This record gives sequence, structure tokens and C-alpha cells, in this order.
Amino acid sequence: MSNKTINTEQGHWLLAKMGKKVLRPGGRELTLKLVDELNISHEDNIVEFAPGMGFTASLLLDKKPKYYTGIELNEEAAGLLQKKINHNGYKVVNTSASNTGIESNSVNKVIGEAMLTMQPDHRKSEIIREAYRILKPGGFYGIHELGLTPDNIDANIKSDVQQSLAKAIKVNARPLTKTEWCTLLEKEGFVIKKIEENSMSLLKLNRIIADEGILRTLKIYFNILTHPKAKKKISEMSNTFNKYEDNLTAFAIIAEKQS
Repeated sequence: MSNKTINTEQGHWLLAKMGKKVLRPGGRELTLKLVDELNISHEDNIVEFAPGMGFTASLLLDKKPKYYTGIELNEEAAGLLQKKINHNGYKVVNTSASNTGIESNSVNKVIGEAMLTMQPDHRKSEIIREAYRILKPGGFYGIHELGLTPDNIDANIKSDVQQSLAKAIKVNARPLTKTEWCTLLEKEGFVIKKIEENSMSLLKLNRIIADEGILRTLKIYFNILTHPKAKKKISEMSNTFNKYEDNLTAFAIIAEKQS
């Protein structure tokens, strides 16, 4: 599959086409907690992996860091976000998060949301390793990802959830338990500093209103209702999320590269 153009067969891009801006499993609330915990200052050099349509990028840039680099693999999304950013020191680079080309030990904050989940485990490790490489000692890596619960989830249920998600959202989603996410980070040298959790309620009405506001929610629903193919696909996604809601959650984790 080409990474040049946005593929609206994939669930997150389809939702974006329908007008949804917040595409994070733990919603705006968990993203805000993650950004707040990173304690961004005017002296920070920040890298964001897979900024997509730029929801979190706008929150980060509101903090007025010294430098911001978005690493976006999709060429179309990278181009659209670059047009929104008009400031010296802020840029979007169309490349992979596992091979950013950024100098080692050169940034002090890295953030990535809802992107590691969509990678096989070996690729997750490659991306985490790249975050570690580019961070200065004492720098922080914040992630917001889809999670599995409970921590001792049955292996068969875990497999069912992952296969059903992949079928519904057209991406090979592989969420992990809290312990598994932490272990991946620790294996690459990070020390876990903070963990936050929120329900995975992406397509529930209350969450959509909380994330998007009433007017945009009405617009999203109107767009879905007037696009029958999209409505069918989004209904399939919603049914899958509801079926496994007892086993799906969202984690925001902040890890430090020790000095």
C-alpha cells in the first residue's frame, strides 16, 4: 500500500474524512494529560511521531516550543500539516518514525499517539529505539496508545481482539497490556515515570461530544448519514469496539531517557 495518499479505507482516515479531529483512543482528555505531563517550555525541541491531521500538533505549538518537527510517513498528510505550520523552527518531515534522520541526543521531548499500536511488535521496538536515540539524556518520550485489559488477559481473547480490530479498521492493530507497553519501553532503555489510563470510547456519543463539541459532532453525524458506505464501515468499527469494550482501554505513558 502506498503511503503517498491518505487511504480512507483505514478507519482513522475515514473518520477524519467525516470530520473527526480527535482520533486518539483515550480521547482529548488523555491527550491533554499527556501534553501537560510533558511540561513543555519555550526552550524545548520537540519531535512528534505521526502527527496525522495535526490535532496534537496544535496543542504542542500553543506551548510555543523553540523547535517542533513532525515525522509523518504519509506524504499527503505531511503536506497538509506543513501548510498549517508557518513559523521558523517548525516543520514536518515526510519520513518514517523508525528512521527520522534527526541527530542523536538532540531533542528533549518526543511524543507519539495512536501509531505504535498499528505496528507489529518488532517495528514498535524500532520506533521506540529511534525515540531513545534522538533524545538527550534526561529527555522524555510520551505515548498515547490503545491498550488491552486486564493485564493477564487470556491469550485467545487477546488474539480475537487483535484480529477483529484489524478487520474492522483495516489496519493491523496490535494493542498491548500496560505491562507489555512498559516492558517494550524499558527494553530500549527508558524508565517509566507516569502512566495514565482512560476508557477507549472513541465512537461513543458522550466521548465524541467531549472531544469535538456539539456543533462538530452534528456535522460528523450528518456526514456519516449522507455517506452510506462510510456509515456501514463506521458501524462495523463501532460494533467491534462495543463487543470488546471490557478488554479495550487507552494508556498514556511518559518515559525518561536517564542521564
